[in-house]
Amino acid sequence: MIVSVTHNGNSFEADLDNGIDLSVPVSAQSKLNAYHANPVKMEPFQMGNWIGEVAQGAAVNYRNITFNPHGNATHTECVGHIDKTIYSINQHFKQFHCVAQLISVKPIQNHSGDHLINPNQLPPLQGTDAVVIRTLPNDSEKRNRNYSGSNPPYVDVETVKKLVSSGCKHLILDLPSVDREEDGGKLLGHKAFWNYPDAPRMDCTITELAFIPDSITDGLYLLNLQVAPFENDAAPSRPVLFALKAS
Repeated sequence: MIVSVTHNGNSFEADLDNGIDLSVPVSAQSKLNAYHANPVKMEPFQMGNWIGEVAQGAAVNYRNITFNPHGNATHTECVGHIDKTIYSINQHFKQFHCVAQLISVKPIQNHSGDHLINPNQLPPLQGTDAVVIRTLPNDSEKRNRNYSGSNPPYVDVETVKKLVSSGCKHLILDLPSVDREEDGGKLLGHKAFWNYPDAPRMDCTITELAFIPDSITDGLYLLNLQVAPFENDAAPSRPVLFALKAS
C-alpha cells in the first residue's frame, strides 16, 4: 500500500508494505537489561494438576509473563514516568503516525568521563514531530547489552531543549535513558522534554532501548509508533519507519 505524506510543503510517498522495525521485543531469551531490571519471566499458568503448556499435555499455551517495560525491552513512556500521578501512556499518547527525522550521532566524552550527545552535534533539524537518534558505534550487540551499572551515554539537557524547540514531540533513542544512569534524581533531560512541572507536555513521549539498523540512512521517514495499551507510565512499543520518496 502506497500512502501520500506532506511535510513542510513537500510531498512524499511511503510504501506501507516495507516497514523497518526498530523494536527489541520482550523476550525470556533476551539479555537486554537496564536499571537492574529482573530478567523477563514467561511460565505456564498452573491450576491444580493443569499446566498451561501444550508441551506438557494442555490443549493451549497459557503463560504468565513478568517484565519491566523500562528495563527489558523497547518501550515508550509519558510524563507519568516522573510525576507522582502515574499518568497512563495509553490515555495520553494518540499520535500514531508522524514524520520522523533519523540522525546518527557519536556521543562525546566530557571532562568527568561521561559520554553525551551535545547540541552542536545535531544536524539541521527539519521540524518533524519525531526525532530518532542512532548512537555510534552501532552494532547488533546493543539488542542484548546489559547496560545496568555501566553509566551508558545519555543526552545533554541543552540538546533536549534544542529538540523540543525544533518541534519534537516524540523522541526515540537506542539508549536506556535520556538522562544519566545515576543523577541523584535530577532527571533534567526528562523534565526539559516534558516541560515539567511548569506546563507538562502530556501528549509527548520518549522511546528508549530501540535499535536502528545500519541498513537505513539518516533522513526523513514516516513513523508508525505502536504502543501496547497498558494503563501505566510506560509500555512495550514497536516504532516502525517507512522510507519517504519525493513525489
